[in-house]
Amino acid sequence: MNDSAIDLDDVQGVIVRGYRVKLVRHFVLTITDAAAASKLIEALVRGRAGFPTITSARLIAPKPASFVNISFSAAGLAALGLTAAQLASFDPAFQRGAADPVTAATVGDVGPSAPERWIGGLDNAARVHIVLSLWVASSAAVMETVSAQLRSAFVGGVSELYVQDGSEFPDNAVHFGYRHGIAQPTIIGMPPRKRDAPDAQPPVPAGEFLLGHLNAAGGTYRVLPQELSSNSSYGVFRILEQDVAGFEAMLARYAAETGIDPEMLAAKLMGRWRNGNPLTLAPTAQGTPLPDAELNKFDFVSSDAAKDDTLGLKCPVGAHIRRNNPRDAAVIGTGSTHHRLVRRSMPYGPQYDPAGVDTQARGLIGFFINASIRNQFEFLSSEWNRRDDFVKSATGPEGAAAGNAVYNISGEDVLGGVNDPATSSFTLAGKGPKGSANRTLGGFARLVTTRGGVYCFFPSIKGLLYLARLTAAAGTAPYQR
Repeated sequence: MNDSAIDLDDVQGVIVRGYRVKLVRHFVLTITDAAAASKLIEALVRGRAGFPTITSARLIAPKPASFVNISFSAAGLAALGLTAAQLASFDPAFQRGAADPVTAATVGDVGPSAPERWIGGLDNAARVHIVLSLWVASSAAVMETVSAQLRSAFVGGVSELYVQDGSEFPDNAVHFGYRHGIAQPTIIGMPPRKRDAPDAQPPVPAGEFLLGHLNAAGGTYRVLPQELSSNSSYGVFRILEQDVAGFEAMLARYAAETGIDPEMLAAKLMGRWRNGNPLTLAPTAQGTPLPDAELNKFDFVSSDAAKDDTLGLKCPVGAHIRRNNPRDAAVIGTGSTHHRLVRRSMPYGPQYDPAGVDTQARGLIGFFINASIRNQFEFLSSEWNRRDDFVKSATGPEGAAAGNAVYNISGEDVLGGVNDPATSSFTLAGKGPKGSANRTLGGFARLVTTRGGVYCFFPSIKGLLYLARLTAAAGTAPYQR
């Protein structure tokens, strides 16, 4: 397959396009009758009986009021008729599933985040078969109308285990106050969109997000049967609860202890100010928001001492954005391009009111999209987010006397790691040999708790039609739980 050619009509839109909407509703479904579920899939692909149609990556003008995409767990594909031999060709992490003990240990879903504590029946992987997502441009009325259409389509084939809504906040903010959705990868073969800001980072081969296309290693990810092996993808569905009160208390505590402004501390932990400006470009003050085209035009390494940040003096080596995309910094693995993710998330729950007594759950919900869960999502979660030895020895233009990157990171990711007050650590780098001028923050707890997860497979549009035919062709009996 030519890597420069992506069949937009065959790719589910969520994989390669951001819908830029205000509302989302995720339905977690279990298959009760495989034959009826197959008919449901075909009806959604064809748009029959007045049901909403699965959204492809092809741009539609004018912009639709809603978008629908569908994905399946390994148990869901088995319920539709894929054999054990066929499923054995899928990503090993996908075969394990999100609730598996090995998966949980790998990505840090332990303690309060452990699968047995998940909500909505998501702990029972055998029953979690489908995640169907409905994105709506702005109208709550449209959300309810389309949801009613979908629910009428569910009857007889699937039942709802859980439903979770999300809604966009002003200025694309999340509950911790940061602007989100910045630094999405540029995918080779995708036509540019007028509203997308140019990305200074290397474009990423389509095969990092789509099966059957060349990936960064020069190979292709494929599965059996062949009908599912082109233009499909994997998604990691996550419900991530955020402790906003704990985060703000943490900032206040360390501001008092260090004399550093709380907003500067917030920027150091993330690597960006809350308005999105990166510390590498705005190291001393937040300033006015940079144009979208400027927000991602930076690297961490330069031969020019004024621009270089090898040591993390501007953006800490352990900052959230630097752990998840080290860019040109020296790290273990095969470089950032091989481990990029597409993020499709939205806040859920009400915005935090520091003046009120508030015990409501809030956080982020959505998908991490990748063509290899193990090499992308799980690698980032286990290697770069949870280890502090992923950074290779590196000095800046001033030499070893100014420091070495390996001494300027400690602990796990403050926002994505498993942090215990007894062991947690975050390094604020100073200029000096072997970390001699560094300052370390410690004693903080975990700020993000996993409340649910599903490892999903997004078939291509043709793949969905294959699944719709599979049950009928095999004469599969109604699925029995």
